[in-house]
Amino acid sequence: MTAAVTEPFGPLEPFVHPALFYRDEQEYLDGTVPFVREGLAAGEPVAVAVPGKKLELIRDALGDAAGSVRLLDMREAGRNPGRIIPGVLRAFADSQPPGSRVRIIGEPIWAGRSDLEYPACAQHEALINASFQGRAATILCPYDVEQLPEHVLADAYATHPTVIRSGSRLMQDSDAYAPGDIVARYNEPLPPAPEALTFAFDAESLSAARHVAVGEGSRHGLTGVKLDDLALAMAELTTNSVVHGGGTGVLRVWTEDGHVVCEVRDEGRLADVLVGRRPVPRDQRGGRGLLLVNLIADLVRVHTGDSGTAVRCWFAR
Repeated sequence: MTAAVTEPFGPLEPFVHPALFYRDEQEYLDGTVPFVREGLAAGEPVAVAVPGKKLELIRDALGDAAGSVRLLDMREAGRNPGRIIPGVLRAFADSQPPGSRVRIIGEPIWAGRSDLEYPACAQHEALINASFQGRAATILCPYDVEQLPEHVLADAYATHPTVIRSGSRLMQDSDAYAPGDIVARYNEPLPPAPEALTFAFDAESLSAARHVAVGEGSRHGLTGVKLDDLALAMAELTTNSVVHGGGTGVLRVWTEDGHVVCEVRDEGRLADVLVGRRPVPRDQRGGRGLLLVNLIADLVRVHTGDSGTAVRCWFAR
């Protein structure tokens, strides 16, 4: 799985990406509701994508103005962090008239996120800067300083060029801003897989690999749309391995915490940090494989390096 090298972390103007640190509901509302109202007053399209309870707080505080805002429960829309840039942020921004400045609140990290999900969350926050570089947009990302671990708050300073500290309305530059370091740090080897069905494949056995994956998914309880999603994801990943990853790959399938987990490994390397998170123009041929996987899986984790690439996908039973 190989892609072209990119240099994504340049100047952000006119993109603005602050982290909002808050301690309680009042600080949360003080930081988010005026942000929304100012955007509406300026004629900017506004979206709010935050976890359900917080979404209710903002909706209630906005009153009738909530009808002018795109409201999304991040627990659903952003369950897989790799889906948020293409499926939430860019989907909203790209749907607006050309030249429109957009305003978005996105809260991808909350106390209920698992340690398994967090590396993809941190990379997501870093990669927003590359995805929106040069775009007329403001994306405000709230962080709960009472509920989130210290290392998560420290990472927020590295992934956001500006910050709004708890109890303040002042936006300040972050001295720790280093999004490329976060992307590299969390490009970590995936947790060891348990004993699993293993199937080595090449161009001649692509169809067999897909049938194996679907058969295991069905045997472990996936049905309907979820099983179809698994079939599509494995078709994309195994084909990528054959076309871009050295011609061969290894498929593994197992169950874990109420999910069917599928992993595809090959000898390719992903050099483009936005691969799978960058929307693809409708007239472009190819380049949609990992993007489709991010859009349909419940979680995707990737590790890539000189020894090859592993893409692991979770599908809830």
